[in-house]
Amino acid sequence: MNWIESHPGTQEKSRTGALHTEAGIVQTPNFMPVGTRGSVRGLSSDVLSRSGTEILLVNLFHLWLRPGESVLKGAGGIRSFMGWKGPILSDSGGFQILSLKDRRKVSEEGVHFQSPYDGSPVFLSPEEVVRFSGTIGVTIAMVLDHLVSPEEGVAKNREALERTLRWAKRSLDAKETIESEMALFGIVQGGLDPQLRKFCAGELAGMSGPGGTTFDGYGIGGLGIGEAPDERISIVSAAIEPLPKDKPRYLMGVGYPEDLIEAVGEGVDLFDCVLPTRNARNGMLFTRAGRLIIRNARYTEDHGPVDETCSCLTCQSYSRAYLHHLFRTEEMLGPVLNTIHNVTFYLNLMKEMREQLVMGTFSGWKNHMLGHLNTRGKNE
Repeated sequence: MNWIESHPGTQEKSRTGALHTEAGIVQTPNFMPVGTRGSVRGLSSDVLSRSGTEILLVNLFHLWLRPGESVLKGAGGIRSFMGWKGPILSDSGGFQILSLKDRRKVSEEGVHFQSPYDGSPVFLSPEEVVRFSGTIGVTIAMVLDHLVSPEEGVAKNREALERTLRWAKRSLDAKETIESEMALFGIVQGGLDPQLRKFCAGELAGMSGPGGTTFDGYGIGGLGIGEAPDERISIVSAAIEPLPKDKPRYLMGVGYPEDLIEAVGEGVDLFDCVLPTRNARNGMLFTRAGRLIIRNARYTEDHGPVDETCSCLTCQSYSRAYLHHLFRTEEMLGPVLNTIHNVTFYLNLMKEMREQLVMGTFSGWKNHMLGHLNTRGKNE
């Protein structure tokens, strides 16, 4: 896999480029819809493709448990299993170290989990993540990292960071033992301490395996879990500074449209987040004017589209009144149509950012959009 910069932005840090992978090309900056268990809820692969999706995210931990290696190998790999023709990035399970903290025990060797499905004991190591990722044919694999909450303090975050670095080295070593074109990304940790972030990023940038293998890109993890937006951007900036300029940067698990715009201004190339799909299922739709809560009574007889500027199937074919009706009657079509809109909105936003970067107008566009787009708190 190669990332090729195609056009620097008007700001020093922002840029456009393209990920060239064996499964296809991904224009950057870009957003990955989240298909944790091998499915973006409610959307088929064909619908995702028509919505503008170029790359999907899956979660290795959950696929490892269900359906498991045998089923995925029998299907010809995760892409064939899902009916998806493009690239796939797999998260490793580092987030589950935080989210399942009552069901796991971390050691230097790896993580002992109690399965959230049936309670059975399972063990995940850095080497197993690399091996399993290669076996099921993901395009980009994230290393296993140790994620702790920033609230646990600098000492705990430093300890987790140092373990993340040791695991990252083992992951690079393991990659040289498998026969796969799979790319491998390191993950920058360090909580909310800019110096820890810089240290971790610098160590990952200089890391290599015994045969000279280096990371193909870098994720910035451990954010989007409660920190203030301004604080997050300062951490992202600190993490990016030591990273190679010729490799992609991926901000993991973030965020609202405003967050993506700000992070692109800092030089981030890839994003994922559950917000567009999860909020769609709860009746919240993203628009250029802010959040639209479709359950509100004001939409009972509103026969206009969700967003007049949107070209998605939902906006072109259905009214706010109809979506309101589907939500109130709990019809399954409602969350599906909402999800189509939200995913398309995010992908169109990324496309618009790429266009503004190429034209050299991103800085002014960014300020305009941030002055009008407030999806964190503004409801319509």
